[in-house]
Amino acid sequence: MNLERDTLTEKVIGLASEVHRELGPGLAEQRYEAALEFELRRAGMHCARQVVVDVSYKGRAMGVGPR
Repeated sequence: MNLERDTLTEKVIGLASEVHRELGPGLAEQRYEAALEFELRRAGMHCARQVVVDVSYKGRAMGVGPR
């Protein structure tokens, strides 16, 4: 158990829930992404959108794509 990671996870989930409550369902993903970025930064957290990373699954390269 990693208390720091768990605390961060709870905070992010809470902010994501707040965004969804405020905006409701049915919008394009980009709208939720922008709102969550706003909330994360407002909470003093660093974040980046659509970061490109190498993806692997069970040791096999799946290519490069957004995180």
